[in-house]
Amino acid sequence: MITGFFYMLKIGITGGIGCGKSTVAAVFAQLGIPVLKADDLARSIMQENQSVREAIIHAFGKDAYVDGQVNKSFLASKVFNDPHQLLVLNSIVHPATIKASNDWVLQQNAPYILKEAALFFESGSAKGLDGIIGVSCSKSLRIKRIMDRDHLSREQVLARMNQQIDESLKMKLCDWIIYNNEEELMIPQVLELHQSLLQRATHYSESNNL
Repeated sequence: MITGFFYMLKIGITGGIGCGKSTVAAVFAQLGIPVLKADDLARSIMQENQSVREAIIHAFGKDAYVDGQVNKSFLASKVFNDPHQLLVLNSIVHPATIKASNDWVLQQNAPYILKEAALFFESGSAKGLDGIIGVSCSKSLRIKRIMDRDHLSREQVLARMNQQIDESLKMKLCDWIIYNNEEELMIPQVLELHQSLLQRATHYSESNNL
């Protein structure tokens, strides 16, 4: 772990489903930067947080869990074709996820940390971040990646994409963009941004006399 910094930047990394943000985040992790994956944290909370479990069962029925485990396919069938149901699920899971995320940040010691999430802007969890990295690639490549990865039909992928804000708008809201489109080398982009963020963290520490 990189140590010796008193001001720790909090940076988000986001992008539409299938853009490869987890791949980009993994490169930052190899550079010694702590990375929190919001999706993994949310799944853990849905599984282990008793109040969240009870609220999900109350909202979606006992089939939301099978043998004590989250029934992901059942919940997906409920929320990805119904914006209202997705809003209900997010209203249950997001507050607990944001709290757990903030607790995680307090335990870190690095020049900056990364929070990886698909829904920073949709959920309002971008508040408090010092900047957001957008990971961008073409819609056709995103669709292919998700179909191959999750064994979904094109229609199922498009239904999930439609639950997120338009990709071009999302990238306009970001402070930096990394292109993960198989046409430009991704790692050099990460290395360049990494150095820029290290310099920014140092500047913040010095300017605030921390």
